[in-house]
Amino acid sequence: MLTVGRPRTNDEAVRERLVECATEMLATGPRESVTVRAVAAAAQASTTAVYSLFGGKDGLIGAVRDRAVAGLFQDLSAVQTSADPLADLYALAVAYRRWGHGHSHLYTVLFGGVQSFDPSGEAGASDPIRPLLAAIDRAVTASVLAGEAKSIALSIWATLHGLVTLELAGALDAATAEAAFRSSIRATLRGWMTPTVFRSLRQAELAP
Repeated sequence: MLTVGRPRTNDEAVRERLVECATEMLATGPRESVTVRAVAAAAQASTTAVYSLFGGKDGLIGAVRDRAVAGLFQDLSAVQTSADPLADLYALAVAYRRWGHGHSHLYTVLFGGVQSFDPSGEAGASDPIRPLLAAIDRAVTASVLAGEAKSIALSIWATLHGLVTLELAGALDAATAEAAFRSSIRATLRGWMTPTVFRSLRQAELAP
């Protein structure tokens, strides 16, 4: 006699729906409003599925954050390395901003206080700050920038985060946001330049 197995209910499709619903809820409301029951209902799943797949609310929130970290790391790691470390740093800033625009809910979850985020490059192999630190190390080694790598990284990240957060909140129109991004990132990089590189850059800008 043919035996038909029970259909899988807690599969990858359910997991995906739960993560997506939790992401939206975390990005648009307070963490306290995100309950196992609420997320399960939004995802048309059972509360049992949340516990089976994630171990509970904290595991589900961790899965959302892990997705955000992995996505940002992937996009920043895809930036090609060139012979110009300043161009590489600017390209990383562009990639960061582009990821924030394309994944606004995940960005809000990652940097909106759901869990702490340490811009030090010490959070593991997939820490999205690692590509930035690597580019800064190249710039310091080449005597293009001067300073401690983590301090430079924090300065750049703070500038980026402020700009992207304002954009996502609708505080800046498109033209203003674009101009502010270019001028702010370049100004931040100039603040860490070695005097020789800064003078060379100024001479090039003033040349007819």
